[in-house]
Amino acid sequence: MEKEEKTFEENLEELEDIVKKLESGEVPLDHAIDDFNKAMKLAKICDERLKKAETMLSKIVKEDGTEEDFDIDE
Repeated sequence: MEKEEKTFEENLEELEDIVKKLESGEVPLDHAIDDFNKAMKLAKICDERLKKAETMLSKIVKEDGTEEDFDIDE
């Protein structure tokens, strides 16, 4: 049975929870290192999904059916 992939929002929420826990300073060092590594993996997943969404949004279909590049940094 395949593991169901979490949504962007679920990953972001988990990342935020880990950051709050680490910021509290009440996590033993060994657990903090494990949590930090997990947070870095979650951050990478979220970043990849944001980049994918940006790419998708950068291709806006014009009324005539052609694609228009859309720079979301403007």
